[in-house]
Amino acid sequence: MREFIVYSRTGKTNSEWKNLHDAGRLDIIHECIVASLFLSHAIRRDVIFHAVLYGPPKPPIHLEVRGESLHDVRTDQQTWEEILRKVLSGGSHPGVSISKMGFENLIKAKAEGAHIYILEEDGIDIFQVDIKENPVFVLGDHVGLPKKAEDYALRYGIKISLGRKPYLAASCITVINYLLDRKENGF
Repeated sequence: MREFIVYSRTGKTNSEWKNLHDAGRLDIIHECIVASLFLSHAIRRDVIFHAVLYGPPKPPIHLEVRGESLHDVRTDQQTWEEILRKVLSGGSHPGVSISKMGFENLIKAKAEGAHIYILEEDGIDIFQVDIKENPVFVLGDHVGLPKKAEDYALRYGIKISLGRKPYLAASCITVINYLLDRKENGF
């Protein structure tokens, strides 16, 4: 199992918004969901995506998307706008759920039985790290991972880097999936 956790400082925690961009940049969360879970004409069944939303009005909200249970979805923004609006207003969608869990509790829960890797430009080069089974990758949104959250996550994991350039969160997820796919296929 492979997991991604995105810390969203601004993601709205209700369904009262016009579009994903104006919802505290939930468009970034949409992009990360797509990068985490979708292949061409397929869903990655062995991936779980998490976002912890700290935007108004009632943070934190833990959004979880499980590839193994996800269906009736496409990758377009309109589909995910409908799904996110639905679950944030108390509805449900297969494979998508929310809870009132904060970042620290999620990290602590994931630390049991998994290996946590925090992505930051100043971390250990990913090519020098042997990524273990059941990896959990932690990223910040467009604002970045708060120092306090990073310090907490480092109690349970290590800081790794894709390089010195700051890439978009969704791009980081794509690169990680690519590298792990190659490793799984013996390259």
